[in-house]
Amino acid sequence: MQVPTGRFERRVAKTEALELLHLGESPTPRVEAITENVSPRGARVITDSVCAPGAFVWLGAPKEHLSLPARVVYCQRLGENKFAVGLQLNVRVEKWKMPRRP
Repeated sequence: MQVPTGRFERRVAKTEALELLHLGESPTPRVEAITENVSPRGARVITDSVCAPGAFVWLGAPKEHLSLPARVVYCQRLGENKFAVGLQLNVRVEKWKMPRRP
């Protein structure tokens, strides 16, 4: 029997540089992040900044031509100044560009 994880859609491993803007803070901090995996409704990113669960951020992924709001679901400390952040996207991203195979 498979244990439910709370996810409805499969995540795909993908590394992509992006930028997070912490909404509701003044001035709005910009934070660099790298995706670890993605799905149409979420992403797990690695960053050097704490992100409060429940907070809203603006996700910018220039190579993907994405700029959209997201909600922080969790923030897990990985080590000194490294955090894994789970993001729930407020809009569905049907197709993250997948890396080309040689």
